[in-house]
Amino acid sequence: LAGTHIICDRKFLLECKNSPVARTPPCCLPPTPAVTSLAQSSLVKLEELKERNESEEAMPGEQPRHVVS
Repeated sequence: LAGTHIICDRKFLLECKNSPVARTPPCCLPPTPAVTSLAQSSLVKLEELKERNESEEAMPGEQPRHVVS
C-alpha cells in the first residue's frame, strides 16, 4: 500500500474547529447553494426573522413568543 494514514486525536480536532482558517471557505470552491453559500430561501427566512425580532423589540411590555418549527 502506498498511502499515508493520518491519525488525529479528538482534542486536536476540536481545537481545529475554532481556528480562523476553519471558518474561511477555500478560495477555489465553486459556489454551491446551501453548501458554500446560503441558499436563497435561507436568506429570505433570515430577513423575516430579523424583521420579526426588530418589531418585537419595538413593542416593549409584550412577552416574546417562541415558535417551534
